[in-house]
Amino acid sequence: MFLRFMALILLLTGCMATETMRVVQTPKPIISNTSPIGKSVSVSIGKFNNKSSYQKGIFSDGVDRLGSQAQTTLIAHLNLSNRFNVLDRSNTESAKQEADINKQKQNIMGANYIIAGDVTEFGRKVVGDYQLFGILGRGKNQIAYSKVTINVINVLTSQVVLSVQGAGEYKLSTREVVGFGGTASYDSTLNGKVLDLAIREGVDKLGAAVDNGQLK
Repeated sequence: MFLRFMALILLLTGCMATETMRVVQTPKPIISNTSPIGKSVSVSIGKFNNKSSYQKGIFSDGVDRLGSQAQTTLIAHLNLSNRFNVLDRSNTESAKQEADINKQKQNIMGANYIIAGDVTEFGRKVVGDYQLFGILGRGKNQIAYSKVTINVINVLTSQVVLSVQGAGEYKLSTREVVGFGGTASYDSTLNGKVLDLAIREGVDKLGAAVDNGQLK
């Protein structure tokens, strides 16, 4: 009788499902927490390329996904900084189509500068350590590193008037002690997190340049 009761409990437990959710806060440039000094600067987004060795090689399909991701992240953080009027020309045709449907004439803004850049360094590595050949415990660190260069180009003269760099590192650590502890498989989200961190640092420097009158 007891065995039947336990089997029923296990059956009911196996049929139960739980669902959880939570909102994850998305980080913003630090400079967005302060009030801007002066007027916002109008900028158009230029090319952003992956110049690192990441996703390059004989098995690459030639699509610059990292550069595209960096460009999207750059647009968002420039806008969130409250220092720039960000003009994205990649959707010009779609905007014109909607204006035509509404029977309205477009009034497209001009930009003072083009902001372009490159992912110059990007990589992943796993570092592990063992205590007494792993008998007493072991640890693993997944480390992602990224560095970006962002250039501000005067649209009238094509002169690069300002260059900034941003870099970041993300580390996921796990440790097992005498058979107890957590383990972690490859975490692909570190790639996006570290790229976001590097670009945010670069945008903070660009925002500071607006506040001190270096960009007008």
